[in-house]
Amino acid sequence: MSEEVRPEKCVVAVDGPSGSGKSTVSRRLAAAIDGVYLDTGAMYRAVTWAVLQGGADLGDPDAIAKIALETELSIGTDPSAPHFAANGTNVDAAIRGTEVTQAVSAVAAVPAVRKHLVALQQAIIAGQPRIIVEGRDIASVVAPSADLKVYLTASSAARAQRRSAEDAGSDVAATEASLLRRDKLDSSRAADPLKQASDAIEVDTSDIGIDEVVAYLLNLLNSKVKS
Repeated sequence: MSEEVRPEKCVVAVDGPSGSGKSTVSRRLAAAIDGVYLDTGAMYRAVTWAVLQGGADLGDPDAIAKIALETELSIGTDPSAPHFAANGTNVDAAIRGTEVTQAVSAVAAVPAVRKHLVALQQAIIAGQPRIIVEGRDIASVVAPSADLKVYLTASSAARAQRRSAEDAGSDVAATEASLLRRDKLDSSRAADPLKQASDAIEVDTSDIGIDEVVAYLLNLLNSKVKS
C-alpha cells in the first residue's frame, strides 16, 4: 500500500441509502489505508435483534429504549471480517435477516436509541487513528468534523439488483419496493434523518464499479491529507 494514502490519523464518513455500496466501499477503503471499519447500521441492527428477542412492542419507544440501553454490544471493526454480538450472542447472520430488516427503522427512529448509539460510535472513532465509518448520519451527526465526507447514492433499480443478488436472487421488484420504503422511513424520521451533509461529496454508483469508486475516494483522501 502506498504511504501517500496512509495518513497518520483520519476519519472518513460514508453515508447513503441501502444498496448504494457503502459497506463494500467502506471496507475496501479501510483496508487500503490500514485502518478500521465501523458499520453503524449493524449496531442499530444488533440492538433491533435484542429488542425483538425481548418482545418489545415496536410502537412503544420507551420499551425499545429500555432494552437498547441495557444491551451489551460487541462491535467488530476488522474490515476483512467485522463480527457483532449482542448480550454475548453472535448476531452476524441474524441481523441481516428479514425480521430485523423490517424492524430496524422503527428502532433507529427512537431518539434515546440514537443518542446512546451515537455516543458509542463517537467513542470508537476517538480511539482509532484511521477509521472509515459507514451509516446514514455520520457526516451530519456522528462525525461532523470528518476529514472526508462521502455520500454514496445509486438509482433504486441498481440498488435493488445488487441487494437481490446478495439475497440469493430475491425478487427484484419486491426488493426495490422494500428499499424505497426504507428510504422514506429513514429520510422522514424526526431524529437524525438520512440526508446528504452540505459539505459531503456525492458519488453515484449506479453505473460505476467498486474499484473505480475506491480509487476515486483514495485520491480525494490523499488530496485532503496533503492540503
